Amino acid sequence: MTNLTAIEIKAFIPAADFELSKQFYQDVGFTMASDESGIAYFHHGDCSFLLQDFYEPVHAQNFVIHMLVEDIYSWHQQIVDAGIAEKYDVPFSIVEKQPWGMLDFVLKDPSGVLWRFGQNMK
Repeated sequence: MTNLTAIEIKAFIPAADFELSKQFYQDVGFTMASDESGIAYFHHGDCSFLLQDFYEPVHAQNFVIHMLVEDIYSWHQQIVDAGIAEKYDVPFSIVEKQPWGMLDFVLKDPSGVLWRFGQNMK
């Protein structure tokens, strides 16, 4: 029998303006661990993604990332306190109860990638 253990899965997120997007993600609260050859590695705890210096408008505007968090209100407040929506002129919603049993809010990055931050309701 083979060992089919998965270690990690990461998305490559497109960036229309690579430098601006790197700053955006740091301001949101991610740590940039590396930046080489047009690929920047970001993480927050065990969650990570790769930001790429590549942009295709249709792809970026249809790209959605869902991040499950323990405290949705703390994440929302961090983004408010950092002035992300104003600084980057990006859409940002309030926390809402969703019919699928989660609290969530959405935030678009400067390239149009939609982030949906969610917390399971107990």
